[in-house]
Amino acid sequence: MSDLKEVLEENSYLRQKQLIFADCDRYQRARVSTLLSIAAAVAGADYDARGLTYDKLYEMREVFLLSRVALRIHRDPRALQTVDVTTWEDGVKGAHMQRVYEIADSEGVMVSIRSDWILVDPVTRRIMRPGTFTAKKLGTCPKAIDAPEPQKILLPREGLEELGTRKVVWSDLDGNGHVYSGNYGDFVWDYLPADLQEKLPREFFINYSKEATLGQELRLVGFRRDNEYLVEGVGPEGVCFSARCVF
Repeated sequence: MSDLKEVLEENSYLRQKQLIFADCDRYQRARVSTLLSIAAAVAGADYDARGLTYDKLYEMREVFLLSRVALRIHRDPRALQTVDVTTWEDGVKGAHMQRVYEIADSEGVMVSIRSDWILVDPVTRRIMRPGTFTAKKLGTCPKAIDAPEPQKILLPREGLEELGTRKVVWSDLDGNGHVYSGNYGDFVWDYLPADLQEKLPREFFINYSKEATLGQELRLVGFRRDNEYLVEGVGPEGVCFSARCVF
């Protein structure tokens, strides 16, 4: 994230982001991986600004893992553009703690995002109920967010296309030692059929199921139906991620 404007309020956090060429595809459009990375980074920056750093939460044994994301692209952010990224906590649904976002310019909202997170004890790796979170009271977004709900993505058992394999390499990893959540957007786009790689998705959904670590090989399979394409990455211990691209 660039060192641009930052605004912290009781239940919202805004941070500006300037898109550089590395954030964008060959047509200078922000890649899906960039949008996913922005969501993960701004969630962390929100809590950092409140004094709830990763180290602090780890010490409390209450850390968040990203579970599902759903986004809607109204207009594509472009290379060299500066956008406002605003995020809000949005309560609890079942086992998930929810967070929403808007990426906007002077003309209005460009991308709307919803995300589901799970609370985990980083020592035991045990998933905990959202009600056990003690670091702060969870907020609720005061406005409607024009994004679809995150959803469970299941590929059919028959008619799948074998897309190839993707080995996890050093540059895929983040500070937790596994593939960074945003990188899966590039995994998906690198293995989409060529005609779809050229297109800008209207909506994108992803489920994070199992961590992928250095040296593991993911088998990628896909399924095309109507105006969408499903991609799944399967590692040695089962499904790592599942994604749905809507064009």
